[in-house]
Amino acid sequence: MFMKKVVAGSDANTYGRSNNSPEQLARRYMPLVRKIAWHVHGRVSSAVEVEDLLQIGMVALVEAANAFEDRGLGFASYAQLRVRGAMIDHLRRGATLARSAMANRKQLAAVRSRLEQQLRRAPLEAEMAVEMEMDAATYRDLADGCEMVQHTSMDEVYSDQSMWFADVEDRADDVMERESLKAALAKCIGELPQREALVLQLYFVEELNLEEIGQALDIGAARVCQIKKAALDKLREKLREWD
Repeated sequence: MFMKKVVAGSDANTYGRSNNSPEQLARRYMPLVRKIAWHVHGRVSSAVEVEDLLQIGMVALVEAANAFEDRGLGFASYAQLRVRGAMIDHLRRGATLARSAMANRKQLAAVRSRLEQQLRRAPLEAEMAVEMEMDAATYRDLADGCEMVQHTSMDEVYSDQSMWFADVEDRADDVMERESLKAALAKCIGELPQREALVLQLYFVEELNLEEIGQALDIGAARVCQIKKAALDKLREKLREWD
């Protein structure tokens, strides 16, 4: 099961109302970390090793177990947010480093091409270093770092279909419009009943299916579908004014 049922008073989900210790909670929800890790890995393919995601997720799970305070959501949902969020933060940091490395690689290629035209041969490392105003050790570190870039992985991460990364070259007016829409949407969601907002969060952000959401909220999938439809109808009505 992706998520165990969130039942009021259940010691499996509500640490704040049970005798479960953080260690017991962490052990109980280790399978959840594995499920999320494989799910995230499937979305970004070779951009990250699944073992890395598992390690990051386990740390996040332990932190979640120690920090959890029951406020009606249940530990399963809380842990999923923390674990998946930690994995995505790791992907963001890795992608930022890779973007810098790819920029350096382009710079190296441009300098090498220029020297090849001037010298009529492939330039030596020493010549590349002088052209780039670097000492030999600094140039070697730069070149080695560029060789480590995984182009296929980063192409996938930065694709137009990526769910986590936005185009950094968006026009200013596009960025402002998107931020304005996000603010309007957040305001509208904040005005929804708690259960409707939670269903949207779990469905669109956490990417659970209707059955998994039903298990989390202890209701049927058909009821989840009704709640989701009602929430979306309200959002469409509210956003008409923004449009």
